[in-house]
Amino acid sequence: MKKVLAGFDIGGTKCAVVLGEEGQDQTIQLLKRRSFPTPTNPHDAINKLMNELSSMIEEENVSLEAIGISCGGPLDSKRGLILSPPNLPNWDRIDIFTPIKETFNVPVAMQNDANACALAEWQWGAGVGCQNIIFLTFGTGMGAGLILNGQLYSGTNDMAGEVGHIRLEDDGPVGYGKTGSFEGFCSGGGIARLSQTKVKEYLEAGNTTIICSDVNNLEKVTAKSVAEAAFKGDELALEIYQSVGKKLGKGISILLDILNPEKVIIGSIYARQEGLLRDYMLTEIKKEALPHTVQACSIEAAKLQETVGDLASLSVAKYAVNGK
Repeated sequence: MKKVLAGFDIGGTKCAVVLGEEGQDQTIQLLKRRSFPTPTNPHDAINKLMNELSSMIEEENVSLEAIGISCGGPLDSKRGLILSPPNLPNWDRIDIFTPIKETFNVPVAMQNDANACALAEWQWGAGVGCQNIIFLTFGTGMGAGLILNGQLYSGTNDMAGEVGHIRLEDDGPVGYGKTGSFEGFCSGGGIARLSQTKVKEYLEAGNTTIICSDVNNLEKVTAKSVAEAAFKGDELALEIYQSVGKKLGKGISILLDILNPEKVIIGSIYARQEGLLRDYMLTEIKKEALPHTVQACSIEAAKLQETVGDLASLSVAKYAVNGK
């Protein structure tokens, strides 16, 4: 009976259970996946995750090597406690390790979603073979997962990598509860807020843009709609993504000077809009960061892309087994 890795991906709206088998050539094959809406009661959710996994194991006729959990923070990854993440408000100091270990009797590990994605890209994606990488989520929010000296670095109490909280400017869109933050400029929500302000000013000055034609419809402006307008050559949309690219470069420059990585891997929005952002990002990095540091580092879009969410939890399972 072959041994496989299992993963639980716990989100605010849905949960997923996955089974995966790692090959000899540092690849991972997804064997099975199931998802369901996240129950309001955390104990119901945990029971559902375990029941689905038991059913999948039986159907595939496999045995488990380890279970990995990917979940939004804050967490206590050592004790297996979920500490009321913003997207899981009812999960207050929920012990997820005990019931899972008692049921399956295999190693169990948990990481926040940024750390889990960093592990996935390091083990099976753009970071294979690297010792020092920074993974930037650049999605709904802006967070980082850090692989330093060939190990995941999560900090004293799992708060390492909260780069979205860095203030880049005294003024600007709000992100992570802070005006002008890295997340305020470089996240889906931040780009939307920045764009809504810019579009309002642009329309009130008598200009037109295909992003939005009416100030009463500003709430419909999203990072995606602005990107679509930019790819069509809209002047304001291109200006907005130029600004975002520069701020991305400024934020990365701070991280390069502090951590001296060999690779920065950027997910989600950057992976989809690299053509709009890369040149402005690199120009800013060249201006702001130390030359020797810049020369030692490559910056790439995430390789795993749409599968990274599923593979993230499996990568935590692998890390539970051998620390890598």
